[in-house]
Amino acid sequence: MTECTDFSADRHPSPPFAGAYTAFAQVFPELRIHHHTEARAHDGWVTTRALLADPALRARLVAAEARHGQARYGTPPRADVAAGFWLHRYTWPLCLLFTLPWLLEQRVPLLPVEQLASRRPPSGWGPAELALLPSAAPLAFACLPGDPASALPGARVVADQAALHATLRATVAEQLSPLLAAFRPLLRRGTRTLWGLATDELVEGLWYAAGLLGEEARAVAALTALLPENPDAAIGPEDSDGRDSAPFTGAAAFRIAAPQHPGAAPAPTRTRVSCCLYYTVRPEDLCAGCPRGRT
Repeated sequence: MTECTDFSADRHPSPPFAGAYTAFAQVFPELRIHHHTEARAHDGWVTTRALLADPALRARLVAAEARHGQARYGTPPRADVAAGFWLHRYTWPLCLLFTLPWLLEQRVPLLPVEQLASRRPPSGWGPAELALLPSAAPLAFACLPGDPASALPGARVVADQAALHATLRATVAEQLSPLLAAFRPLLRRGTRTLWGLATDELVEGLWYAAGLLGEEARAVAALTALLPENPDAAIGPEDSDGRDSAPFTGAAAFRIAAPQHPGAAPAPTRTRVSCCLYYTVRPEDLCAGCPRGRT
């Protein structure tokens, strides 16, 4: 099996967007993305196809998350909270699978839902490992005109930056839509709230990653353009490539926070669209950007 830090060891060529994963893995080794992996069940892998099709499997994964939560926090999380924790463990790296190449390489992987698998990391905590399952066809990706990779098999050239933004939104929404629908009964939240959660996963995962890479300002600007404050003005009923807008609730909505102590520089911050429910296991700890603190 090959990790994102060692695609070259695989007998299959690295995807044209793998450089972004390798760069991030240098500063965050916990991100593990395997390429052309068989992802066998006895090795702990769960295909996304099976995850979406099997309610009993989802229930087992959430029950395991609850057991880990009790061991970690000393109190059992509610069933809906455990489901949310498991979903975050999966969707955080899932969004980075698409947003890292978009930010760093101006390329968007075009992966079908059924080509992915995941498993809990060996430590039991942190983001899930992801696997890109074998495929006879070249891995498809969207890119801009003039990209050196635009002549490669699988490349789909889009017209401009707006079209690339639309492709990213639509591609991530395509991944998340069946997942949110499948987990909605366990999460006990409405559709709009779940898409607010999706907005937070997309924005905050890349914001964190970019900060480690020294690219925070670039990511804040890119995410603000991707999910603007007034979506009706910037994201119409259809985007420039003709696709329906992705159904994200809320916006990136960054603002500059006042320095917390003398000598500190102003820094971007945001209030989450959704609540992660961490307060239910650690009432004394308020997450940065918690919407429960809104006035």
